[in-house]
Amino acid sequence: MSTPALPLRRIVFVTGPSGAGRSSALNVMEDAGFEVIDNLPMRLLPLLFEEPEQTRPLALGIDARNRDFSTNTVIDLLGRLATRPGVVAELLFVDCSTDVLLRRFSETRRRHPMAPEDRPAEGIQAEQDLLAPLRARADVLIDTSDLNVHELRAEVEHWFAPGGKRHLAVTVQSFSYKRGLPRSVDMVYDCRFLKNPYWEPPLKELNGTDPRVAAYVATDPRYGEFAQRVLGLSELILPACREEGKSHFSIAFGCTGGQHRSVTLAESHALQLAEKGWQVSIRHRELNARQPIGTQNK
Repeated sequence: MSTPALPLRRIVFVTGPSGAGRSSALNVMEDAGFEVIDNLPMRLLPLLFEEPEQTRPLALGIDARNRDFSTNTVIDLLGRLATRPGVVAELLFVDCSTDVLLRRFSETRRRHPMAPEDRPAEGIQAEQDLLAPLRARADVLIDTSDLNVHELRAEVEHWFAPGGKRHLAVTVQSFSYKRGLPRSVDMVYDCRFLKNPYWEPPLKELNGTDPRVAAYVATDPRYGEFAQRVLGLSELILPACREEGKSHFSIAFGCTGGQHRSVTLAESHALQLAEKGWQVSIRHRELNARQPIGTQNK
């Protein structure tokens, strides 16, 4: 008689620089059914893994300010947990750009926990240097530089489904090259060679979610083949990523202003992947931005 398989228990370590949104991510995971423990001293963490027959997913907040904090200890724990039957151990790193962290500390007038008085930039740099090995080791990296609290909730819920089920989640997004490449994407496609609706007065103030804009972009004779080739590449890569054990994959489409062509391609590609059974979320960076780009060439 074969031995029944052990139920999987998902254990997620959650860390990141102060002000990036680690506590907010833990709150979302608690709402999603995780047992959440924050700022437990590192020396006590192994005791949590000795409880027999625990299957509820567990999220552990790791703070660099802990007296006995050590990146080596965290990485060692992840390695040991990975060898245990019935356990899926992951590291979620909630990150943020330096300039946005500086702005957040300035707006809230909070003192950075690792900074000398009135010098938050030094504390931010010191913490980033300390956490660099964990960022490099992360299984899931969420950059909150351009996210509001609602978008952060959606991202965390996307990667960490209720019940702790492991799957490949796909994010498709659009962006403007004028604002730079999005962070932490796996694949980027440049759409700037396609016909630009910005130069058509009836379409200029619309965006790529509008059927009229999508229809205009699709009239470019190169659009159909480009879209099909991109879809074919995703169909080749995504199953391989899932087999490899990746939990997420991010695809980005860029154009000049991130309003028309990239949005149309992102919408179309996300719909095609969803129709083929992939779990897909979509985000339009410039459309969701607090400050619209306005008069930029879309």
